[in-house]
Amino acid sequence: MISACKRWGGIFDFPGLRRQLDGLNDKAQREGFWDNPDAATKILSERASVEQTLSLMNGLVREMAEMSELLQLAEAEHDESVVQEVGAQTANLETRVRALELERMLSGPQDRANAIVSIGPGAGGVDAQDWAEMLMRMYLRWCERKGFKTEIVNHQPGDEAGIKDVSISVQGPHAYGFLRAENGVHRLIRVSPFDSNARRHTAFAAVFVVPELDDDTGEIEIKPEDLRVDTYRSSGAGGQHVNKTDSAIRLTHLPTGIVVSCQAERSQHKNRSTAMKMLRGRLFEKQRQDREAEFAKNYTSQQMAIGFGSQVRTYTLQPYTMVKDERTDYKSSDAQGVLDGKLDDFIEAYLLKAASEKTTAEQRHD
Repeated sequence: MISACKRWGGIFDFPGLRRQLDGLNDKAQREGFWDNPDAATKILSERASVEQTLSLMNGLVREMAEMSELLQLAEAEHDESVVQEVGAQTANLETRVRALELERMLSGPQDRANAIVSIGPGAGGVDAQDWAEMLMRMYLRWCERKGFKTEIVNHQPGDEAGIKDVSISVQGPHAYGFLRAENGVHRLIRVSPFDSNARRHTAFAAVFVVPELDDDTGEIEIKPEDLRVDTYRSSGAGGQHVNKTDSAIRLTHLPTGIVVSCQAERSQHKNRSTAMKMLRGRLFEKQRQDREAEFAKNYTSQQMAIGFGSQVRTYTLQPYTMVKDERTDYKSSDAQGVLDGKLDDFIEAYLLKAASEKTTAEQRHD
């Protein structure tokens, strides 16, 4: 229990939350606070959220202390019934702590936003294109499990199998907050179904996850002169009308070289609107990762090194089955389950580590 308290304190950061609350209270007491009602309402909403979180955290710590004292007393008196009662209460406490941990880990400015997931093959030839399609299926299955709505906004099939590129719009609570854990290169090791000699092959695919940002976000400015707009005929499903008109859109952001495409709709206007959301998300993600030194060299549009040594997760199907996240060391022997969308444990392990590292860095800075 003592170690759990230390872990909670590191993740929940009581001092940091209290400083945040003091800062919000200070803003609310300034003269002219209500001159901008929208900004004032946002500050009050944030303050209420921080107050609620602190209240829940304090309540959990009190319960933990009370249970610890009760357990020590029961052990001293050899009262087995009280020990069992405390054990039963611990399960409920852990469930509530887990929920609060997730809430704290998903507290970023865009974590509540919808997400756009883009997947592209890397090294590995046709195996890599097939692997990219397997990842697409994995994320669609995960979204189905979460009750999230999905729409494939861009899809380019591979030459022999799999896909060359796909982008999926994911709509659901904290979609970006969860799925940002999947950013990076994913490696597959298996006996290739495309090798007549049944040899083991390694294939790579890159996953880019960005928040879906509307044009009124204000954080990302895209100048018209920085854009190159190309139209072309859709190669995907959508009926005869789609394939006979130049409704698909490709946007190139000239300063960064980032390219996004959308061909989901028959309307060129709707495709352009979706592509702009994708581009704003990519630029937002690039800015976020540029601010974090460890990610600065890992995200440059299509230029990420998608090969050996760059993977964030390895999926081994032969000679044994194992999925291992290289960032957290979290493992699962249920490789098929993971490929069927059982990703929650991997996502939570990553978010927990990221939150812990962020808190540690902030404490050192202070």
